[in-house]
Amino acid sequence: MRYRTLDSAQIERTIEVLRRRVEQRFPGSGLAAVAGELEQIAERASETVAWIGRPLVWLRVLIALLVVLLGAVLAVSVGSLQVRVDPPTLSDLAQGIEAGINDVVYAAVAVFFLVTIETRVKRRRALSAIHELRAIAHVIDMHQLTKDPEWVLARGRETGVVPPRTMTPFELSRYLDYCSEALSLTGKVAALYVQRFDDSVALQAVNEVEELTTGLSRKVWQKLTVLYAMPPLASSVSGPSPVAAGVTGPAAGSASATAPAAVAGAPAPGPAAGRG
Repeated sequence: MRYRTLDSAQIERTIEVLRRRVEQRFPGSGLAAVAGELEQIAERASETVAWIGRPLVWLRVLIALLVVLLGAVLAVSVGSLQVRVDPPTLSDLAQGIEAGINDVVYAAVAVFFLVTIETRVKRRRALSAIHELRAIAHVIDMHQLTKDPEWVLARGRETGVVPPRTMTPFELSRYLDYCSEALSLTGKVAALYVQRFDDSVALQAVNEVEELTTGLSRKVWQKLTVLYAMPPLASSVSGPSPVAAGVTGPAAGSASATAPAAVAGAPAPGPAAGRG
């Protein structure tokens, strides 16, 4: 059963590692602050999930007392009925049946309302937390919104409206990758709320958050695909040029010919670039 359920502690640890990686690579950045906020949300999520999984004993006792009280009221109502010796007329019989059906329906509605109070209380708290995750997913998307792979081509001139764009192709790829990881972890935190809470409304809300984070992450990976195909990143991940390495002649030609293939097959930077 270890790998059949989500472990909130492991998710918190993964988010913590992500925050440290972002702070190490981009100290003081907005994405680092968002990762720290996501870490705090994950910590609160563990407490909320534990609260949702525990039965509200005081509420159940109160509901049981109200149900017993409702049953006693119905019993008193039935006992107060006057029994007639003479046979009832058809209209009297119809009125009696209608009144009995109404009493049973109202009692059933009241019992259903009381029994589902606990579920609705837990649902309200879960939906509030899930709404918070939906908001932070949009915040993460805002941080990658202006991170355009076309930066590395340096075409045209800057408008001066946005801050100077000083990221290297490798740093931009790391930034976008961190955004994708944060979005994925946001969906995992949302899934914790319905792991042990069988509620269709909460499950639908979690599915919406997962669809949102998947769609936003797809946008990030579209940028990464474009970035990995650009010449600046290709040169940064394929190592030094043959001329810089002191290789000339046919060896240089073969090295330059195989460089694009190396980029296409392994878009990730080499060990010297320092992934993390």
